[in-house]
Amino acid sequence: MGAFTAVVNGNAESTYPESRVLIIITGGTICMQPSAGGLVPVDGFLENAMAPRPSFNDMSERVPISAVKDGVKVTIDSLRTPPSSYSKHIRYGAIEFSPLLDSSSISSVGWTQIASTIKANYHLFDGFVVLHGTDSLSYSASALSFMMEDLGKPVVLTGSQASIFALQSDAVDNLLGSLIIAGTFVIPEVCLFFHHTLFRGNRTTKVSASSFNAFASPNCEPLAKVTSLGVDVNWALVRRPTKIAQFQVTSYLDTAHVACVRIFPGIKPEMVDSVLRVPHLRGLILETFGMGNAPEGVDGSLTKVIASAVERGVIIVNVSQCTSGFVSPLYAPGFALGRAGVVFGHDLTSEAALTKLSYLLALPDLAAAEIAARMGVSLRGELAELVTPSFSHPTIPETATAGRLLSASDAAFATLGYAIAAGDVAAVNDILEEAKHGVVVVEEALLQRVDYMGNTAVHLAAVGPDPAILKELLVRGASVHVRNRANNTPLFLAQKTGNAECVRLLREAGASLWEEGGGKAT
Repeated sequence: MGAFTAVVNGNAESTYPESRVLIIITGGTICMQPSAGGLVPVDGFLENAMAPRPSFNDMSERVPISAVKDGVKVTIDSLRTPPSSYSKHIRYGAIEFSPLLDSSSISSVGWTQIASTIKANYHLFDGFVVLHGTDSLSYSASALSFMMEDLGKPVVLTGSQASIFALQSDAVDNLLGSLIIAGTFVIPEVCLFFHHTLFRGNRTTKVSASSFNAFASPNCEPLAKVTSLGVDVNWALVRRPTKIAQFQVTSYLDTAHVACVRIFPGIKPEMVDSVLRVPHLRGLILETFGMGNAPEGVDGSLTKVIASAVERGVIIVNVSQCTSGFVSPLYAPGFALGRAGVVFGHDLTSEAALTKLSYLLALPDLAAAEIAARMGVSLRGELAELVTPSFSHPTIPETATAGRLLSASDAAFATLGYAIAAGDVAAVNDILEEAKHGVVVVEEALLQRVDYMGNTAVHLAAVGPDPAILKELLVRGASVHVRNRANNTPLFLAQKTGNAECVRLLREAGASLWEEGGGKAT
């Protein structure tokens, strides 16, 4: 979080900037060692697993850093990576659950603990990595995505199929990749990183019990891929905030009153009815055949059971048993479920459907009809909504001198920079609207673009003459957390130049100075 000069490997000085990442260790195979009763998670992961490895420890001074654990401010030990190909060190510390868990033991209590830890440490770190067992990893990634609203920093969940202490293991690649991504790129989503691939967490499902390539996201492209050339981020797919708001956490998911039933050939209506009559049941995920089909039963008996439950206020969500695809009332059996009041879950995974329903059921004063409606709407990128065709401008030739001398994206950013400096709100809006429709450069890429000093458009607007421009950038999803090459945030620049209105806007959007967490102002 600040430029840091230190002795590395006993001699050479390093002046590369640092970012800070908090590793939250919940347990799982990645930190397990053999015992008389089989593999069990063991504590002391930072010291025993990471400190001895050169890729995780450049042997520089182990600076104590501030963190919050169980609501109490503490000082934790830290390590630092060697400089990455992005000319940055990542200094990190760890908070371990006590006791450490096998992932099959995780529950909504554990999700609350993870989310609360991130919330308490949000202004102290640039990103977060959660170490977790793989069996329920997609459930946890989905749950956390719904619990965290207006997230502005990366939260990366990872684990491994083999212990980091094993000779042949995927643990080092998964952990190091997660650490580099969380400390380098402002991807403000709850993600899952596995086998060199960064996924949107609520789109994933575990597809193999033994392969290192254990997770897939069948209905959504990866957010990033790691290769020998670096990290290739699909910025067009990365979600961004669309309003000015502080990061907040919903601390409770109602998993106690939901169930999941998988339809199979010959299933008896009484079986489904017995589940639907569990006392205080409020929601059911119904895993159906193909595009949302289920047997109606003799004389429509199964459909009647389902319709009766809907009338009693139980919210039933239809998702497909297929790995990819979506549910639709295209066929008669699916149409019958729709008429019975079943909600179509589009291309939701079972993990996302269950945790999303649990999240909505936990919200206060939300009627069943509203919950059903929100199940069909994307809240965190968890499903693909049906969309209508949108207008797209034709590509225009580059006629300006700047367009001939610079790349299209450089020219667009330069034009935007001049408009910001001039306080020309109308010109800024025109440039952003053209980018929104893909003219010359897409909006996502333009908002991520930096100048030779590493300043984004938000940095420029933070010291610009018109706060209205900053507000426009923020509501379009530009990040307030990116640091320039001097390692300064837009808020630091706005405060340093005395731009009070920009300071107010940036704080409302979730920005904070590191000194507010006990460190240096940046």
